[in-house]
Amino acid sequence: MAVISKVEVEVSVVLGTTHMPIHQLLRMGRGAVIELDATGDDEVQVVANDVPIARGQVVLKDDRITVSITEVLPRSPSYRARETARLVA
Repeated sequence: MAVISKVEVEVSVVLGTTHMPIHQLLRMGRGAVIELDATGDDEVQVVANDVPIARGQVVLKDDRITVSITEVLPRSPSYRARETARLVA
């Protein structure tokens, strides 16, 4: 178990996306608002180390923002092949 506790995983939640020119992004200052292509009721995507792993809903609970997982995404065959190759090596 000690080996597993040292593994680092970067987890992100994607609320939505947008496209904008880089010059517009560079002009933004503190407090700027970026409009996304999603609404508050849309599902969010949970990403671990840049790999989508689940979908969920944003839940506001007291003073915390949480994500309730609604679907765990299947791993792609190419992902499984890479993981198998790592275990064999």
